[in-house]
Amino acid sequence: MLSRLQGGPAPVEGWNSPLIVREGMISNGATPTIDLNQAATCVPSRLDRPDRPDRRLSCLISTSVLDAGGIDEFVAFLARRLPDRGIKSTVMVTDPAVTGGRLMRALREEGIEVIHKSPSESRGWLREQRPDVISAHAPPDWLVQAAHELGIPVVETLHAAPTPIGTDWRAEGPRSRNIRFLIAVSDLVRRQYLRGNPAFSADAICTIPNGFNSTHRQMTDRTAARKWLGLQDEFLFVSLARHVMQKNAYGLLVAFAEVAELFPHAHLVLSGRADDPVYMKQLQLLHKKIPERHRIHLRDNISNPSPLLSAADCFVLNSFFEGWPLAPMEALCTGLPVVMSDVGGAREQIGLDGRHGHLVPNPLENPETVTWDRVARERFRPQSNRAALVSAMGSIIVNREHWAASRATLASEAKVRFNTEACIQQYAQVFEQAVAS
Repeated sequence: MLSRLQGGPAPVEGWNSPLIVREGMISNGATPTIDLNQAATCVPSRLDRPDRPDRRLSCLISTSVLDAGGIDEFVAFLARRLPDRGIKSTVMVTDPAVTGGRLMRALREEGIEVIHKSPSESRGWLREQRPDVISAHAPPDWLVQAAHELGIPVVETLHAAPTPIGTDWRAEGPRSRNIRFLIAVSDLVRRQYLRGNPAFSADAICTIPNGFNSTHRQMTDRTAARKWLGLQDEFLFVSLARHVMQKNAYGLLVAFAEVAELFPHAHLVLSGRADDPVYMKQLQLLHKKIPERHRIHLRDNISNPSPLLSAADCFVLNSFFEGWPLAPMEALCTGLPVVMSDVGGAREQIGLDGRHGHLVPNPLENPETVTWDRVARERFRPQSNRAALVSAMGSIIVNREHWAASRATLASEAKVRFNTEACIQQYAQVFEQAVAS
């Protein structure tokens, strides 16, 4: 209602124009062509690889949507990589109301089966096909119940903290009895789940950090990427996140307004899908009030973030809560320093020694006590971590040469820390254990 009364948010700008338009750069062809769909097509389908092991298990991977979010990306990651471990993958999109998204189309083009039917038709598919195990990502209750009735073990991945946020813990106890194993993406997520559901066996929930999707994140030449965006000596912060309350872009804009005033060459890109029109409207109203707004770029989701990360100088994320966000991990794997609020996965990704960037306090101070109600109350108010966020971003700018020289080392270390094969191997072991039990 508020969005309608205020005229609704303006359309978010796409990626068909540079961040900085310089005289003559379009007309003389100076802007390079960047393939923004490269992420979905850069690697041939793995289904027909001759070195793929024989199938040992069949796994149904369930998700409510398969478009552009972090969970969507991780589901696609599992579907593409589990066959390398001898596990046949099928994806089921459990929300019949959603339309086919980018990743749904990409997986089907790669030859991976994606099921998108009504709940009754999906139950019928389960009865007929009977996969050995279900890898569930925010599953609806009907799917968990149907799997239990058919004797199919369910391994649920907990992606968010609090996990699941807004959970009715009185109902979670009975529901979780139909879950064979839980996988938490960070230790914070694991702790919060066991605190909310202490009856669940601690031996049946393990922590497996998300792995870096190395096959579908091909880096772009930095010089070409910066030319594409119209950048010269500017310092570019990038934040890849949906424009929603959880990601707290409002708080980030307030802090960056101070950074922009102190450092005239600093720019910020906020790139993500505008999922919350009311929140997006408030973000745009704030943007109009900032004197340095020409250096703050509100953009739509970018399907292949590799060129943007290649062009950037630092990644920043000021979320209220996360489980294990993929975007900062991908930024680290390109060699970018990261400034990030204290949320799930942040300490594992960045650490506390300053070698990979700066961890700043949570906008609500204690990440262990974040709730939807607190986030809703504080989303447009002054936040306690603003000064720390300004200081951290300023420090990265001041030490620009150090971080530029460290880029190759940061990238190589991150790819070892977030090893793709290690993540897939651990998932495969949990699936095999669920079937065996």
